[in-house]
Amino acid sequence: MKRGEPVADDVDVDLGRLFASVRRDWRRILLVALLLTAVVFALLVTATPHYRAETRVLIEARESVYTRPQTTAEADRAILDQEGVASQVQVITSTDILTEVARELELADHPEFADTQPSLTERFLRAIGLNRGPEIAPEQRVLEELREDLTIYQVENSRVIVIEFSSADPQLAAQVPNAVADAYVASLRAAESQSTDDATEWLEPEIEDLRQRVREAEAKVAQFRAQSDLLIGQNNTVLATQQLAEIASELSRVRANRSAVEARAENIRAALERGTSPEAMPDVLASGLIERLRERQVELHAQVAELSTTLLGNHPRIRALQAQLADIEGQIRVEARKVLEGLQAEAGGAQSREAELTAELNRLKAESARAEEEQVELRALEREATAQRELLESYLTRYREAAARSERNYLPVDARVFSRAVPPVEPYFPKVLPLTLAAFAAALLLMVIVTLLRELFSGRAMRPAEARVLPAAPMAGYDEKAPPAAVAPSEAAEEKPANAAAPAAAAASAAAIPAMAATAAAAMAGAARTGRQSKLGEVDIEAAAEALISRGVARAIFVSPEGDEAAATAVLVAREVADAGLRVLLLDLTASGAATRPMLESNSYPGITNLLAAEGQFADVIHADLYSNCHVIPVGTADPERAMRGADRLPIIMNSLTIAYDVVVVECGPADVAAVQSLMDEDAQVLVSVLDPEQKSVADTAARLDSEGIGKPILVTPVGYVPPTAPPDRDAA
Repeated sequence: MKRGEPVADDVDVDLGRLFASVRRDWRRILLVALLLTAVVFALLVTATPHYRAETRVLIEARESVYTRPQTTAEADRAILDQEGVASQVQVITSTDILTEVARELELADHPEFADTQPSLTERFLRAIGLNRGPEIAPEQRVLEELREDLTIYQVENSRVIVIEFSSADPQLAAQVPNAVADAYVASLRAAESQSTDDATEWLEPEIEDLRQRVREAEAKVAQFRAQSDLLIGQNNTVLATQQLAEIASELSRVRANRSAVEARAENIRAALERGTSPEAMPDVLASGLIERLRERQVELHAQVAELSTTLLGNHPRIRALQAQLADIEGQIRVEARKVLEGLQAEAGGAQSREAELTAELNRLKAESARAEEEQVELRALEREATAQRELLESYLTRYREAAARSERNYLPVDARVFSRAVPPVEPYFPKVLPLTLAAFAAALLLMVIVTLLRELFSGRAMRPAEARVLPAAPMAGYDEKAPPAAVAPSEAAEEKPANAAAPAAAAASAAAIPAMAATAAAAMAGAARTGRQSKLGEVDIEAAAEALISRGVARAIFVSPEGDEAAATAVLVAREVADAGLRVLLLDLTASGAATRPMLESNSYPGITNLLAAEGQFADVIHADLYSNCHVIPVGTADPERAMRGADRLPIIMNSLTIAYDVVVVECGPADVAAVQSLMDEDAQVLVSVLDPEQKSVADTAARLDSEGIGKPILVTPVGYVPPTAPPDRDAA
């Protein structure tokens, strides 16, 4: 909107008058709510109570480990998986089971199901042809009513099926789910019995046919074996093959014996040819005659040795004994030749036996080859007979199992009723007290809403927006008794950015709070002076803002030697930088809050003292300027003494604000050099506010700051400054 334009074209909702209508009409609201509650209570009391009972069925394998048929584990799991259980739910809700239950319990004669007969109006319409729908049989009507009150579902992540039934009769509410469960189990048992009977009937002729085929196959095997002379010997082998193995073993033994005899004979022959004594040979020593001759030879040697001690070698007796020894040695050699001849005869016999066995072996080889060729066909016949026999045995086993189950009536089903329904004591509907209280609360809320809507649509809760004229020129002064600036607090609150609480993590330590001026007055009257020449080299507001932006200054420390009136300079510079698009925050460190009073509605906002005293967070002390995009931290409302005890937190607070904002403007008032040094950092710039260049305090402050090593400050004056045109959603001040 344009500056200076009154705002009187809008209307507002008077919330006080809107909710006052509720207080005004509370008797009518309460009366109507009580009447509606009474109606609901009467309906609940007169309503027919309904009872609900449930039966639970567990789907599990009931087969005993001792009587389980020879089936695989995969078949059992296929029945007990989630899809199998869901299929059983559909089986329970089938028409056959429900029809059997209705017939067993005679539901058609029960008063609750007798009301399902077509009404007189329906029958009249059918009679005159207006209702041409098919006439439903009484049994079908009973089934439809039964399905409406019957609920069957599977408990999640389990194999439990719940059967629920609701009825006005508690006995019937328990009988129906029990009857449904019993009918379901009976249907499973009947299915098992039918399956067993069908299997028995099919197996009987198959077994008879298999028996005949097994007999024929085994007869073919025996006949072929006899015709082919494939007689079976030991170890289930053909007789020719077995004889071949035996002859081969005997031939190997004969050859080994012949080789051994020939070797012994060769040893004896070699000894005789060399002229050595053959009696050292084992075969020669084994002869009894040679053994006796050796004994006689030993005796003669002993006599010669004995006589040699007394007689000479030519003595007749010694010569007689030596002649006997020579004769004995000749006899031993003769006997050795006889042993050699015996061994040669034995070797010849072994060679003859070997020739016979070799001939027999060759004959059996030919016989065995013929038998192996004919065994190929024999094994084919045996495989056919074996397959028929195994199939017959398998069918016989299954037939015996099926027959045993049918005869003993042992037909376990994969379901078990583990929780049967009992007649309920209390009805599940209606719950008189909870529903009555809910109806009262709903009626009360409905009447309140109706009253508010009626008051709103009648126009009594609407009021015209107050016309207000916003100032069209910079504020010339500030009066503490004057009313706050005429800008809605909601507008200022909406201007708070989301990053206003960005520095909330700052910790606290080190430095001292600067000295703040003691007096305060609105600080913009001196800015209206014009026509003066620069005497101290001061710059205007725009030049100061451009210097801060071009140099990339993060902290602008303003010192006002002339008092609180000069604090307007910091406000104007902060707004100018904010209008350039930078994120700017003004921190008021004056004692009276002279810098931020023109920027906020009042001086009762929490600020820096609350932050130092740990009475608030950053989000609580950062506020929006009413006339620009600048943010403000005022002096605050905390106890100054308590805030001074937390003064060592100020440098960390400054660091956090510098991180969150592009430029932090600090108004220190007439602070000394030590206080300014505690706020400095690498990107800081000191500025001195100048209203009257003739004031000696301005020049002294600038010189003192320069001499203390802080650097040459920028002198800024608000004289001649004209604020720019406010943006469409802001007013200038």
